[in-house]
Parts: sequence; structure tokens; C-alpha cells
Amino acid sequence: MLFSAEDCTGKDIARRVGLSEPTVVKWRQRFLAHRSLGLNELPRSGAPRRVSDEQIEEIIGQTLESAPTAATHWSTREMAKRCGFSRQTVSRIWRTFGLQPHRSGNFTLSNDPYFVDKVRDVVGLYLDPPANALVLCVDEKTQVQALERSQPVLPMRPGQPERRTHDYYRHGTLSLFAALEVATGRIISATKPKHRSTEFLAFLRQVEKEVPAGLAIHAVLDNYATHKTDSVESWLRKHPRWQMHFIPTHSSWLNQVERFFAKITNERIRRGVFRSVGELQNAIESYIANHNQAPKPFRWTASADLILGKVAALCKKLT
Repeated sequence: MLFSAEDCTGKDIARRVGLSEPTVVKWRQRFLAHRSLGLNELPRSGAPRRVSDEQIEEIIGQTLESAPTAATHWSTREMAKRCGFSRQTVSRIWRTFGLQPHRSGNFTLSNDPYFVDKVRDVVGLYLDPPANALVLCVDEKTQVQALERSQPVLPMRPGQPERRTHDYYRHGTLSLFAALEVATGRIISATKPKHRSTEFLAFLRQVEKEVPAGLAIHAVLDNYATHKTDSVESWLRKHPRWQMHFIPTHSSWLNQVERFFAKITNERIRRGVFRSVGELQNAIESYIANHNQAPKPFRWTASADLILGKVAALCKKLT
């Protein structure tokens, strides 16, 4: 209507506001016939509303600010009893406002006093790696179980997913040590029966042999006790090209090798059937060898400022 007051044509108004010309004509005609009242919503067909805005506000307030007497969260039926509406009405209101009382998420805030410095250090390695250096994300996936289902797995069929029994036989465990090359996505790995500092030190020696001598090594790893033993620190002093970058506590999401562990778990380990630790070891080694034939790095996009801003926003909500 404001553009019409400026003597703009219907076609010009449609172009400016991004609507079709018939839509512009319809609203101009309604304004001419009913003036400002014509710009309001016209009565619609169907039954009138039975739930007022105040009642909707009450349901939302009850959902967010209270809990049932004998439960931790509301269900549609319990809320319907409380407010005197049908459960379908409660369900529609919850869907409209994005409320899902049946769902619950998790979060953990790091209490590391050097959280900000460590985040900036590690993210800086990802986004702007140093020259003549190799950035590795190092960690171990411990207690990987060799599980055999008590009955044969039933294969997938049209309209039916693969099925397996809930019970199993456990044939032992192993630990997977891995170092992810951030730039290329290649994996340096080793499987060990245990995950003590002895095994971790043996893995560091393996990495030392595989990395060309002219490169410095920047290793990103967590605060696990085996990474900081006297024997490990003594070995690092004798190999000055190694620089260790420890992520903050409770911040495993900052270590990219954790993403690889999730990938190998989903694609090879979780649904596998292993009758011995040897079969599990062969499956893991085969998967990594196949991965290294055409490795693809994970793309890190979040800046340190973005991460710290989100953490600050979460802390503000908790205070």
C-alpha cells in the first residue's frame, strides 16, 4: 500500500516485494474496498478456535516450569489431564513451539583453568598449521571387545532391517592406538592388548619411525595419565622435534581422531562378529589399510572465537 501511494505500478510493486502481480492486485483491491481493515486476516472456514492464546501460554508455561507429581517430565496425556484438553491438542501445541519433554540431551563443561589457551592452541594448529611440520591427532580406543552373537545374524531383506540377538559371547579385548594426520587424513595405527604407558611409548616410537626426519611433529592428545608418565616425558626430552598439545579436560570433541574412532566403530566394529581377538585385530587393520589407500581429511571450520563464544553463551544460560 505504501508503494501504491507512491504511484508505483502493480508490476513494479511485485518486483520490489518479491510477490506475484495478481497478489499485489488482490491486496490493493481489498484496501480500496475496506481500507485498513481489509489488510487484516479474513475469517476462515471451519470450526472456531477452542483454545485461546492465554490457554496456550498456560500449557507452555506448565511444560517449561513444572513437572508432574510422580514423574520427571510431562507426557501429552498427563498434560492433557492437568489442563483439561485432549492429548492431540497438547501435542499440536508442543509441535508448534518445538517442545519435546520426552527428549533429554547431555553436556559437559570443562573445568580446565587453561581452557581458553588450549582451545586457541589446538584450533590454531588445525586452521593454520606450522610450516615444515606434521600435525597429528593421537589417542587410543581402549577395551575394544571381540563379540560373537549367540545366534547367527539375520540378513537384511526388503522391508526388514538386519537383525541380531541382544546377548553375545565376549572373546577378549584389545586397544587401538591411532595417529591421524590432520592434513591428509592418513592413519598411523597399532593394536595392543593393553593401554599402559609402555604400549603408548611403543606407539610413539612407531610414529617416530614413520614420520620423515625433516619434519617437526605437533601431537594433539588428551590428558590421559599414560600420556604424562615419567618414561614418556623422558623419551620426549630425547626427541625435541615432538611438541605435545594437550586438549582441555572433558573436551574430546577437540581431538579429530575421535571422529575417526566413531567412523570405524560405526562402519566396522559395532555390527561385526568376531570369534577371537585375532579376528577383531585383522578387521581393524584391514579397515585402516583400506582407508589409507584413499585418505580424506576431516575439514575443521570452527574458529576459536566461535567455539569460545558458544561456551560463553552456555555458561550465561547456567548462571
